[in-house]
Amino acid sequence: MAKKPVLELASVSRLYGSGDSALSILKNAGLKLYEGETVALVAPSGTGKSTLLHIAGLLERPTEGDVLIGGTSCSSLSDEGRTTIRRSSIGFVYQFHHLLPEFSALENIMMPQMIAGLTIPEAKKRAKALLDYMRIGHRGDHRPAELSGGEQQRVAIARAVANAPLLLLADEPTGNLDPETAAYVFSALEALVRQSGLAALIATHNHDLAHRMDRCVTIADGKVIDMKI
Repeated sequence: MAKKPVLELASVSRLYGSGDSALSILKNAGLKLYEGETVALVAPSGTGKSTLLHIAGLLERPTEGDVLIGGTSCSSLSDEGRTTIRRSSIGFVYQFHHLLPEFSALENIMMPQMIAGLTIPEAKKRAKALLDYMRIGHRGDHRPAELSGGEQQRVAIARAVANAPLLLLADEPTGNLDPETAAYVFSALEALVRQSGLAALIATHNHDLAHRMDRCVTIADGKVIDMKI
């Protein structure tokens, strides 16, 4: 039996505005991501990269088409239903870490787990395991301001996967880091994807990192197409 995609964008279009002034960003776009797969999204600014990520992450609704997460159609779901899937099945990593400054690294990773209903001991145990996996277990008690840029991003990645999502969406996750630190952080992210079996769509301008992923896609004329780097 063929595997079901973790993420499927089915004939997705996104139109902003109406009438003659309407701006079409995505046009009948399609994309499938499978378990354990890393896909680089390499596209110039203004082509719809952020729109695609927002639609894939159920942060924005397409004008037409459907988004399926783990085989579940999300087009007709209520906002509450979409939020439930987002919390349980999707992890987000951004260029800036967006960690809560008043909490420690450990507490930042515990937070989404506790929102999902885990007890404090359960959340703490998994947060410690993730910090150890990212090789910063010794920094768990430190607040974000006390961490280096690479450490902050590794905490952000650990937080994104704390609830064992099916899908990880990352928007320039190493964009603020120097090349050596970026390569190290990406290696940690890649290992986590392989070990956990989640699917990852990673927007990046870094062609060296894109080369290391399973495949690369771009956006051209509103459609998602495969590309070679």
